[in-house]
Amino acid sequence: MTDHRIRDVVIVGGGTAGWMAAAALSRFLNNSYTRITLVESDEIGTIGVGEATIPPLINFNGLIGLNENEFVSATQATFKLGIEFVNFGRLGQRYFHPFGSIGQDLQGIPFHQLYLRERIRRVLPDISAWSMSAVAAAQGKFARPGRQAQFPLSGLLYAFHFDASLYARLLRSMSERGGVTRVEGKIVDATLRSEDGYVESVRLADGRIIEGDLFIDCSGFRGLLIEQKLETGYEDWTHWLPCDRAIAAPCSYTGGPDPFTRATAHQSGWQWRIPLQHRMGNGHVYCSSFISDDDAEQVLLSNLEGELIGDPRRLRFTTGRRKLAWNRNVVSLGLSTGFVEPLESTSIHLIQAGIARLIALFPDKRFAPIERDEYNRRMETLFDWVRDFVILHYKAMDRPDSEFWTQCGNMEVPVSLAERIEHFRNKGRIFAEGFELFSTPSWVAVMLGQGIVPQEYEPVVDGLDEEKVAQALEQMRLAILDTAQRLPPQGEFIAQCCASPAPAPPATEFVF
Repeated sequence: MTDHRIRDVVIVGGGTAGWMAAAALSRFLNNSYTRITLVESDEIGTIGVGEATIPPLINFNGLIGLNENEFVSATQATFKLGIEFVNFGRLGQRYFHPFGSIGQDLQGIPFHQLYLRERIRRVLPDISAWSMSAVAAAQGKFARPGRQAQFPLSGLLYAFHFDASLYARLLRSMSERGGVTRVEGKIVDATLRSEDGYVESVRLADGRIIEGDLFIDCSGFRGLLIEQKLETGYEDWTHWLPCDRAIAAPCSYTGGPDPFTRATAHQSGWQWRIPLQHRMGNGHVYCSSFISDDDAEQVLLSNLEGELIGDPRRLRFTTGRRKLAWNRNVVSLGLSTGFVEPLESTSIHLIQAGIARLIALFPDKRFAPIERDEYNRRMETLFDWVRDFVILHYKAMDRPDSEFWTQCGNMEVPVSLAERIEHFRNKGRIFAEGFELFSTPSWVAVMLGQGIVPQEYEPVVDGLDEEKVAQALEQMRLAILDTAQRLPPQGEFIAQCCASPAPAPPATEFVF
């Protein structure tokens, strides 16, 4: 019987994407026949894909056997309960996109529908007052809810801020212990099989040849295999997400770290603020058609909260995705697959999702088209969901003070997003498609936060007694507030279980 099993997996490129793939595959392909080789060059700088993440990373770390306290300590991490948006929607306005649930549904009716009716009857606080994560974040508090947590603590969900270069270093150590072989070297070419165009091997600058059955392209924007060799093609989303450059610079800060990311809209883009244990990560994402690189850097530096502790670094990018994430025997991950700007901290999740889908659809040497097509369909759908959610922040802008944001507010958006906005504006309805990354509370937080207010609410809400609903809402709000007040400050929580011993050296990755 012919043996079709994959014998050699070659990961092209290290960084966050490469070492995440190596760590996961070394754990799930722990058999007697599959060899995993990762090729990277110290001569080539890597582009980190995020200091800020979203909650599914907890699952990934758990699946590869990474202890959370060890992870937080080793990567200088802090906890993240959501994102505060400043000057989005309107100038001077701010709102919070929390992780986790908002309130509790009553008799199967979504909480936000109850809120929409009640706000007609009386003046209510912002809907974030019913979010455990948002209220805790506003007070600088944090604690893990635990598996047996009850409402309202059960509604708290978290992610992380961390140094991506240190994360890659930690994953490399785990991967090498798991049998992954790292090869130092610069890839200069790849050989395609004459009969079918599949990648047969890669060649290093020193002449070494590394053969493989399955190649995972983690070479960043270059797309060394997926694009340069296989010419897969790229779907450009600049007409929806016009920012095309970024500048990042770390600074010092004093006081306890906030358990949230902050995104502040400027005239021609927006700025991120990400607190780690020993420094603050900052960056300015902007559109080069509206501001020069030097002026964009000055905007960033003039808005730092502490002393600059590293040289500003510049990056160019084009938002969009490859037309195929899996082409022939090459699977792309990370920036090789595509890039949706970091406004909602999704880059690392897209890597994680790609790895999970590859493991679920892992091929043999015959590379069945149905496996490849299913992978591409799922990754395309995921990218499109993320794209629409990020575009929403650009579309829902009322900033007459800014030509850039005015243009964004007036643009045509994908039909899938236009329909979502119209459904919400009509009666506050959110229709989720399958297992979407962003759930109803996320859509509600951003829609309401940026001024998309429903004209009416669901008629079914009128079947509930107004006074009983009002009483239930107040009980929820007070329970959340009381619980948040009893949580420890995030700094104290970290000091007790997962503090980093010393400041990290300057990052070798452009943490993005």
